[in-house]
Order: sequence, then structure tokens, then C-alpha cells
Amino acid sequence: MAEEQTGQERTEEPTTRRLQQAREKGQVARSRELNTLLMLLPCAVALWVTGEMAMDAVTRLFTGALTPATTTMKTTGEVGAFLGYSLLSGLEMIVPFLALTVVVALLGPASMGGLIFSLQSMTPGLDKLDPIKGLGRIFSRKSLVELVKSLMKFFLVSGVAALVLLAFEDRVMGLIAMPVGEGIAQAGRMIMLTLILLSSSLVLVVAIDVPFQLWDHNRKLRMTKQEVKDEMKETDGNPEVKGKVRQKQREIADRRMLADVPTADVVITNPTHFSVALKYDQSGSTAPQVVAKGADLMAMQIRHIARANDVLIYEEPPLARAIYASTEVGDEIPGNLFLAVARVLAYVFHLRKASATDYIPRPSAIDLPEEYADIMDKELNDGD
Repeated sequence: MAEEQTGQERTEEPTTRRLQQAREKGQVARSRELNTLLMLLPCAVALWVTGEMAMDAVTRLFTGALTPATTTMKTTGEVGAFLGYSLLSGLEMIVPFLALTVVVALLGPASMGGLIFSLQSMTPGLDKLDPIKGLGRIFSRKSLVELVKSLMKFFLVSGVAALVLLAFEDRVMGLIAMPVGEGIAQAGRMIMLTLILLSSSLVLVVAIDVPFQLWDHNRKLRMTKQEVKDEMKETDGNPEVKGKVRQKQREIADRRMLADVPTADVVITNPTHFSVALKYDQSGSTAPQVVAKGADLMAMQIRHIARANDVLIYEEPPLARAIYASTEVGDEIPGNLFLAVARVLAYVFHLRKASATDYIPRPSAIDLPEEYADIMDKELNDGD
């Protein structure tokens, strides 16, 4: 429907949410051929394995039921007890086979799509009564595939049956000369073996049908690009709104950061591209902390606030770049930069204590560790 409205093709794989919604509606990949195979083959093997024991048990049951001892059938109560015993004996033989049938009946859906219970799929809908849609389903691609599968199963099973009958031709003709009991047992074994071979022939159909059903289910749930975008808006929110929220969050964080600049001891600059404001508690045991940092326009704002609050601005381009690249606001100075920062802070603290006539020499060029060599090379290339 969305494809008709937007004119877009369903080229996108279904999202996890789309798959979950389809599952809630009972729309999962199913293979009737797999269910049929799992119903027939295990049951046929079970009959083959337990055939003789089951036949003996049935024979004893019917013999006992049809020829009861006359001494136990004199009153109505004895007849009821005899019938109850016969019924329980029959159930003891049938229940294990029925239990196996139930297990294998659930095994097919569980192995493909999983077991689900959906009320939505059971809710009647008017679209199911639409004759036009009904004709569309009859002449759809899926109906054509089902027809091909049916023909394939017919010819495959018929071919296997013909081969089995040819193989058993001599045995079948030999049944005439056998005693009744032995002939029935031999016929039963041939019937069970034939059922197993016919069931096994469906493996080829299942090998084709299961991948097709998975592909067809995935194809039906494919989405247009617009549907993917709409779902992202519903689940994650509108990208434009999220962008505005992030922008507001950055603005709040920047205002909070700029409010801490007056508390800094020094602002180390690039001098124009980067600014890093540092604070050091001399009475504590922690390393100097970055209270603000910025590039370009934000760097200029940090310098402006620093000048307005008499915070010393110290130009040391390589050091400013190194601190900016290796820390975030609130972080302590890395250990490999502590010596360089300590020289700057020592100069700052000496200036604070010096009188107006005292001369405090500025530290000579500050060397950075080798891992920051590329930063110094970039400074030379930028001409800072």
C-alpha cells in the first residue's frame, strides 16, 4: 500500500521492529511441506520399529475382546469391568504414538518461525471476504509456486511409489503362498517400508520449499526508503528535533564551561585557534584540571572572559594543541604533560606574588614528549 502511495519500490530489508510487528500479527515464515515431512517420517519410522510389537498387542487385544472367558461375563458389572480393561489396554498402545504425533506436529512450526499465538491473526477482517483480493490470491505468484510444488510432489511420490512396487513385485506375488499370519506380517513390513521411502522422498521438496518460504516472507516485509525513515522518526524521534536538542545541550554545556573560566589560573592559547583554561588547587593532591577549552570562536570567547577577569593568557601553541587534543573539560592533565604545565603554572604563581617592580622571566621554550611531535610539526606548518 505504501508502495502505491509513494511510488517507491520496496528495496530495503525489514527492520527488527517490522519483523516484530509481523510476528505479533502471526505473520511468520511457514512451510507446509516441512510440517508434512516431520509428521510422516518420524511416525513411519516409529511404526517400523514397533510394528511387530504393536501388531502382537493388537492381536492379543482383539482376541481377548472377541473371545472372553465365559466365567467372567456372568453379570453386568463384570461386562463393564471387562470393557473398561479392554479400553485401557487399547489406550496404552495408542497414547505413546499420539504423543509422538503431537511432538512432531509442533516441531515443524517451532523449527521455522517459532511457536506463536496471535489473536490478531484470528480476528475476522472484511478484506478476507473481498472477491477481487481473493482472485488476486488465486492467480498470484504464490499460487503458481504452490501449483508447481503440488505437481512436483505428485510426480516425485508417484515415481518413488512405482520404483518401490517394482522392487517389491516378487514379494507381493509371494504373499499368496504364505500362511495368513506370516503373510500379514510380511505385508505390514512392506507397507511400513514403503511409507518411510515415500516420506523420505519429500526431503527434496522441503529442501526447495523452506528457502523459498523464508525468501518470500522476507520479500513481503521489505520496506520503502520512506517507510524506514518514518519508522526511525517514530522510534528514535525526528532527526531535526534531535539535532535541535543536541544543539541546546551543547549551548548549555558551553555556558556552564564559560562560567568556570574566571576561576581558572591560566589560559594557554595557540594564540588564535585554541584556548585551554587550567585550574590547579595547590593545597590538594590532584593534577591541574581543564575547566574550559575551545577552538576558533569558542577560543576567542574564553580569551575575552579571561581578560575581563584578570586571568593570565599564556601563549604556548604546541602545549595548547597538546592539551586540547588529549583532554576533555573536567579532565586532569595527562602525566606526560604535567612537567610542561607545571613550568607555566610556576611562572603564573610567581607573577601573582611579585611586586610591580619585580622582573619574572618567562620560561624558555617548553619541550613536549615525543608523542606530541606531530603537533609541533603542525604548528610550524600552520605558521603559528
